[in-house]
Amino acid sequence: MKLCSIASGSSGNCIYLSVNNTQILIDSGISGKRTEAGLNEIGTSLKEIDAILVTHEHIDHISGIGVISRKYKIPIFGSNGTIKAISKTASIGQVDPELLCAIEPERPFCIKDFEVSPIRISHDASEPLAYRVSHQNKKIAVMTDLGFYNDYIVNELKGLDAILLEANHDVNMLQVGPYPYYLKKRILGDKGHLSNEIAGRLLCEILHDGMKHVLLGHLSKENNLAELAYETVRMEVTMADIPYNGNDFPIRVAERSCVSEMIEV
Repeated sequence: MKLCSIASGSSGNCIYLSVNNTQILIDSGISGKRTEAGLNEIGTSLKEIDAILVTHEHIDHISGIGVISRKYKIPIFGSNGTIKAISKTASIGQVDPELLCAIEPERPFCIKDFEVSPIRISHDASEPLAYRVSHQNKKIAVMTDLGFYNDYIVNELKGLDAILLEANHDVNMLQVGPYPYYLKKRILGDKGHLSNEIAGRLLCEILHDGMKHVLLGHLSKENNLAELAYETVRMEVTMADIPYNGNDFPIRVAERSCVSEMIEV
């Protein structure tokens, strides 16, 4: 299995996964042109994509869906709430209803060689989801846009080989930054985003000997820095009462507008 971030951040998200002859995207929140350029960089193209899984309907996760679906006829999967919200989003244009496939949280389904497990998350959207994608005994999760985590989330992320995990903001940068109070309150709330510290604590709950790769993503342009996210998460792991430290696992940070290193498990 392979994982690569085409783009990850508050201005647009698009994650690529593949195994054998199956290739999917999780979210399409950048332009079709940028998506195609990113895929070309890793040796593939939109013509080869079998499906797009959508986490939720915020524009930084769906802005490219309209153009891509009209041109390439790629099926789009999301929760019933997300599919309804996409259908009402005028800015992406018309999407063929036959390409919109509603799925149920916690009910796995298959896309060719992948088994996809939709995971409920807390975010201010219409029935948002995260995804765990499996093939045989390998498992990768893309876990972003959640305001908090609980035992349910931890249990869904047990036994992973790799994860793309949200580390959206540094709390101090957010609190003293230029955002209006209502937006700061939203981001810090239970339906907002994970801070660097909380991301590190969640990682501590799911680390195990078989975890091979950690990719931090969905960093805020205004309220975070790649180096700060990396060091904060690494320190949370090192300081936690667990049998690991922050140097035991490869931790990388996905950039907002650059294709990441390809992760393979």
